Amino acid sequence: MSEPGPEDGRARLRAELLALGRGLEVPECDGLTMAERVLAQIVAEGGPVPVPAAPGRRERARAWVRRRARLLAAALSGLLVVLVLTPPVRAAVMDWFDFGGVEVRYDPFGPAAGRPGAPVPGCAAPVAPARAERLAGFRPMVPQELGAPAAVSVTRLPEHRSMITLCWRESGRTVRLDEFASALDPYFAKQVREQPEWLKVADGHGGEVDGLWFAESHLLRLGMVTADGERWTRSQRPAGPTLLWVGDGRVTLRLEGVSSPARAVEIAGSTQ
Repeated sequence: MSEPGPEDGRARLRAELLALGRGLEVPECDGLTMAERVLAQIVAEGGPVPVPAAPGRRERARAWVRRRARLLAAALSGLLVVLVLTPPVRAAVMDWFDFGGVEVRYDPFGPAAGRPGAPVPGCAAPVAPARAERLAGFRPMVPQELGAPAAVSVTRLPEHRSMITLCWRESGRTVRLDEFASALDPYFAKQVREQPEWLKVADGHGGEVDGLWFAESHLLRLGMVTADGERWTRSQRPAGPTLLWVGDGRVTLRLEGVSSPARAVEIAGSTQ
């Protein structure tokens, strides 16, 4: 009985690597892992995998393949790690876009946002609604679903702009709605590890507008002006589930503190 030839060994090696690839923990794409795609390409380029008939040849070929499969699996794993950690590849994976004056940065390898379920901050230094309108230069939109806010505050932004924040208490938690002019440069920045979901939100006039639903905790950064109006400052905090949309084509609204996307869309649709 002849010893297994090189072609038998390569065929076995391809089959072993394909099975091994399913065990590598790498990101999925279209239902296949990166390892499976690479290994599937090996099989495709090498042609069909023959099945040896003799049990003795099968065992000897299996031992031959296993000795080499460990080396090749280690090499493949190292290659995947290098690809993930290489800055040009990470830059290609990271994506960003501007939505209504909010910069959204998607980076699956970015830092975690912190403990999920962190409390939503309330309205600091609340003022009367009429005064908030005068300070900000626009009338805030109020969701009829939530009723009159428990508190209203104003945050100064660069270029003599302002943001109005409305706060409610619902089931012992704070619900927060930030509103600012959509034409602003992105003073808000969201860094997320999961892509947001595009939703449709009623605009209050019988139509719909696009909305973004952030289901996972993420990092929220905001550029502000100090109380003396002289210096920039940037704050950063973890943010929970958030709905983002643009109302009346001019005001960006950011709803935080509602965990259900259906409930968030319902609240957004009642905003007037």
